Amino acid sequence: MFKVIQRSVGPASLSLLTFKVYASPKKDSPHETSVKVNELSLYSVPEGQSKYVEEPRTQLEESISHLRHYCKPYTSWCQEMYSQTKPKMQSLVQWGLDSYEYLQNAPPGFFPRLGVIGFAGVVGLLLARGSKIKKLVYPPGFMGLAASLYYPQQAIVFVQVSGEKLYDWGLRGYIVVEDLWKENFQKPGNVKNSPGNK
Repeated sequence: MFKVIQRSVGPASLSLLTFKVYASPKKDSPHETSVKVNELSLYSVPEGQSKYVEEPRTQLEESISHLRHYCKPYTSWCQEMYSQTKPKMQSLVQWGLDSYEYLQNAPPGFFPRLGVIGFAGVVGLLLARGSKIKKLVYPPGFMGLAASLYYPQQAIVFVQVSGEKLYDWGLRGYIVVEDLWKENFQKPGNVKNSPGNK
């Protein structure tokens, strides 16, 4: 056996103690009293070999397993849709909170202006009876006209940006129509054979 000598540094009340351990063979003890490692109860080896036996699945477990496999594509689709719509919903909720806060501390004269703009939209809806195109054009047009009377600077910026976008869309449409015209009507193979060309 080995004799263990321990020296600790620092008071015993401290939780972190540094110490050195020295081991030396014990010369006065006989070797017959020593215990082997495999004789300790901590290291005892079980008598027989254990074997894992899987319990048979019950009808309830089988039903739940089939249900989980059946629902897995739908749950993954729902998780994907949730992860896609969560940022949009958070921004929508934030916009709603900001709008609510703005309406709570609205500048003076805001609500009468809002009432006039809304009334212009209702007048546009009444004047647009009968035609679906008029119902799409008149209410926003009248509301835009009323809003431009109260907010002229924002209306000018809106008209400039909208004009640039409309010009860009028109230019793109012109290019697409021109390409289609060249592909379909100006190909040399599309010239029909007349009786004089035979």
